[in-house]
Amino acid sequence: MSSAPPTPTPTPTPVPASPSTRRLPLAGVLRLGRPSEIWFKPALSVVAAIAPPAFTLVALGRLDLVMYAMAGSLCALYAHNRPYAARAGVLVWVVLGMLGGLALALVAASLTHSAVVLVTVGALLAAVQKVLCDATRVGPPGNVVLTFVSSASLFAPQTLGQVPGHLALAAATGAWAWLVCMAPGFVRPHGPERRATAAALKAAAVYADTGGTGEGHARARAAGYAAVQAAWQSLLSTSAPSRTRRALERLVVRAEVALAAPREADAGRLRAWAGSLRGTGPVPEAGLPDAAADQLLGVAAARPLWTRLGPLTPLAVRTALGCALAGYASLALGIGRPYWALVTAASLYQANIALTWSRAVQRVVGNVAGVLVFLAVVPLAHLGPVALVLCCLAFSFGAEVLISRNYWLGSVCVTPMALLITEFAGYQEPGELMTERVVDTVVGALVGFVAAVAVTNRRAGDRVDQALTAAERAREHAARLLAEPDPGTAALESARRDLAVALTDLRATLDAAAGEWWQRALPQERVVLAEQSGHRTLAATARRQGLLPDRDPATETEDARP
Repeated sequence: MSSAPPTPTPTPTPVPASPSTRRLPLAGVLRLGRPSEIWFKPALSVVAAIAPPAFTLVALGRLDLVMYAMAGSLCALYAHNRPYAARAGVLVWVVLGMLGGLALALVAASLTHSAVVLVTVGALLAAVQKVLCDATRVGPPGNVVLTFVSSASLFAPQTLGQVPGHLALAAATGAWAWLVCMAPGFVRPHGPERRATAAALKAAAVYADTGGTGEGHARARAAGYAAVQAAWQSLLSTSAPSRTRRALERLVVRAEVALAAPREADAGRLRAWAGSLRGTGPVPEAGLPDAAADQLLGVAAARPLWTRLGPLTPLAVRTALGCALAGYASLALGIGRPYWALVTAASLYQANIALTWSRAVQRVVGNVAGVLVFLAVVPLAHLGPVALVLCCLAFSFGAEVLISRNYWLGSVCVTPMALLITEFAGYQEPGELMTERVVDTVVGALVGFVAAVAVTNRRAGDRVDQALTAAERAREHAARLLAEPDPGTAALESARRDLAVALTDLRATLDAAAGEWWQRALPQERVVLAEQSGHRTLAATARRQGLLPDRDPATETEDARP
């Protein structure tokens, strides 16, 4: 067994002090992608969660209460990528979060009729929902659905005496949504973990096809490590180990090894393993050669929640300011539903300005097209309460089918559904409704984006430096262990996993910072050097663990150096 000595950290590339601007993308903003592999799960779940309560209320002659029932039913959109044990807890928190926002909105609507105050409350709620959803990685659909529910409720006529009943209805439908989302676990109890593992294997196969040097290799490698990290998070979120989970963990280790040494990976075998994870058949054995293979499993670095809140501060300020200004602008124009502008602004904010701009374009295009779809279907919806509910169900299903292909395409269904929901309380004049929706969409997108530009994220570059330092230290630590005659299986595996996580975080941090405006130039050359040396060290570590064929000692030593 050979070892690699630690190497000095590369000399940092000089960083220009002058700020620079990034161009806003236009090409590809509306391009359609591949649909999500599990698009049918949220689509079917939301229909199953909405339909029984909605038709029951229609039968009771209380169409006006359907919007409160939908508040709980829409929780069925969440956590479909989580293992069922973890999903149960996540959905409870989603339902409680929805009820908390709804309760605050209904109480505010009962206590004041000041539209300015209500918009301010809605903006602050939107900021809190955005930060908590991003920090806890609850999504898709993230904060937008919660913000839609709370913001619309702010402008629903309300008295304090009605609040408990409306909250009870939302809680009951939220519990029903929980049951709908948990039901598939009786048929395929390890489905989410199997899908996450298959995604990691497929991503590793894509990178293996490049041989580590071909066209698009850097992007494929980053996607591969992100998929592997997501697979570990999925597997380790279940507390009780099982034979299936241990077999899946071994496959994820194989995906990691393929990412560390793509030229020695068998892409066809990785894809075959991924394909065998469909259905409920037995999980293939990865055949880890080390006798102490179990020590390689279950090691994953998890960042505490509080460490993820700090970087989200600019996003919180952008959301609060943008939503408030969008709502005020709508009020100034005399629009009767300022919450539409508020929700439009809330839906824009992504990790950086470039992504926020793309979302703004997608939102406007999708909403305008959706208004035209509403014009076509409104005669059908006006046939009666049952027809109105059926139209809402069709659009809720269509939104989930299409939104993973591109946000604007999903908005084509979301927009008419939102317009139809306003008719639960009574007939609305279509022309006025459509005009207000288009104006609020444009106002919300324009004002929301201006707020995002105004609230700069000047610490984005600092976070790249911090992530770069963390990656370099993780590489040095792994290299020091490689230099020891007997570093220990668990210690070496922990160092390898820490380095992989650090490199994944570095790429994600750099990508986020690259889309921000008015910041100093990023240390691209130093990042490339850190990634190259880090991935060489990962390959040497995997080989030292017996996960790859032995090489000449001089070659392995070279692998660990930048």
